[in-house]
Amino acid sequence: MKSLRTKQNTDVQRSLFGEILDWMLAPLLFVWPISIAVTHYFAVSVANFPYDQNLREQVMAISRQIKFVDSKPQINLSGSARALLHSDEIDSVYFHVLAPNGTLIAGDSELPKLKAAEAPDKVDPGEVGYRDDDYKGQDLRVAFMYLGEADAPREQWVLVEVGETLEKRSQLSNKIIASVILPQFVIIPLAVILVWFGLSQGLRPLTRLRERIETRREADLSPIASGRVPEELQPLTDAFNSMLARMQHNMEAQRRFISDAAHQMRTPLTGLKMQAQLATRESDPAQLRYALQNIASSVDRASHLVNQMLAMARAEASEHSEKPLVPIDLDQLLHEIVETWVVRALDRRIDLGYEPADPVHILGNAFLLREMINNLLDNALRYTPDGGQITARVLAQGDFVLLEIEDSGIGISDEEAHKVFDRFYRVEGTGVEGSGLGLAIVRELAELHRAAASLRPHAPNEQGERKPGSVARVVFPTYRFPQPNLEITEPLQTGL
Repeated sequence: MKSLRTKQNTDVQRSLFGEILDWMLAPLLFVWPISIAVTHYFAVSVANFPYDQNLREQVMAISRQIKFVDSKPQINLSGSARALLHSDEIDSVYFHVLAPNGTLIAGDSELPKLKAAEAPDKVDPGEVGYRDDDYKGQDLRVAFMYLGEADAPREQWVLVEVGETLEKRSQLSNKIIASVILPQFVIIPLAVILVWFGLSQGLRPLTRLRERIETRREADLSPIASGRVPEELQPLTDAFNSMLARMQHNMEAQRRFISDAAHQMRTPLTGLKMQAQLATRESDPAQLRYALQNIASSVDRASHLVNQMLAMARAEASEHSEKPLVPIDLDQLLHEIVETWVVRALDRRIDLGYEPADPVHILGNAFLLREMINNLLDNALRYTPDGGQITARVLAQGDFVLLEIEDSGIGISDEEAHKVFDRFYRVEGTGVEGSGLGLAIVRELAELHRAAASLRPHAPNEQGERKPGSVARVVFPTYRFPQPNLEITEPLQTGL
């Protein structure tokens, strides 16, 4: 049960619909409490404004009843006016008028007095100010005003204050908050439903794309049409089409390999079977030895053919071809490979030479380049008679690097120079055994390195005569290492 629950949780976390919904609703749930706090702040401000104005009018009404006689304040406030101030049914209202020395002239003595620390630093007579206070555990909103004769110092001003409890303000602010918040309990669930519906509709292209892929036949590797694919899904579709193209290339390579193997292996295996049957019928030791030698020769040819076909398969669909190309010193690589072929060349008295050159770099894959050079040397050794000569070299020519394998073999005509790179093509009348795949592998590997392979006879001399043999050439683009940015500064002027 625990593992099943864990798997279900993992599936939910990987749901694109759920992820988008979470990222849309989580900010909403985070902002909602903030909006409530902001709404409460502005609701209180809005609720205070009319009641502050009412307090101001009351302070002004009281101040109009104060007269100064011989610089002494006198107030004429009737009983009805006092009753009117205390007529509020919800809140308690207090007022008082204080002499400059702080003594009570009129009003409620229990109303808290304005403390000196709370008094504004600069105030004009006749200007109404506001402050918050408390009385007997009740919060009060107090409006106050200073009154005095013209040009009288502040010490002779009279202080008029009217205080009111905050019940009406609280009720009004609560009504404002409720009028704003309560509709949100309907709007937010409705918004969630609309977001869910909108996401469902917005993700329908993904569903359609999935259905198009699911309904495909197993052998259908054609690219997905991008006409109705949304812009956001275009990179995904392009990547998927690129993967389909690679899979199709690999499957075609496998089909070619199977077809070629079925076609090319049928003849040598049939011949090998016939030679084995003939050998079983021989009683003469000499003839039996001759038959076994033919069998061994046929096995060697079949083994070479299999190796070449496997090399061709690696060249077409190989894990090495997927690796990035890196800078390689082609001259050093050629030197190492030529050394491994010296013994085979000596067995046939062939002069296998190597012309050293300065280090020159190309972008390549060392494994595939070794396969290419090995096939070039194998082809040269096969078509060069005993006592001949083969020379391997690397030449740097500006933006290009030339790999050349020159031999003194039977040569090739200009007409057949283009055909020898085709699969299983062999020049007629050479008397040389081969599979016809060596140069096809060379061309395939050259294309993987953005290079061009060719096989040409020697160029004619001034008399129009050609040297025997041919020249196999692969032209690579040169790789140059990036140069560091060097800042040239002027020498210091020492004055010497």
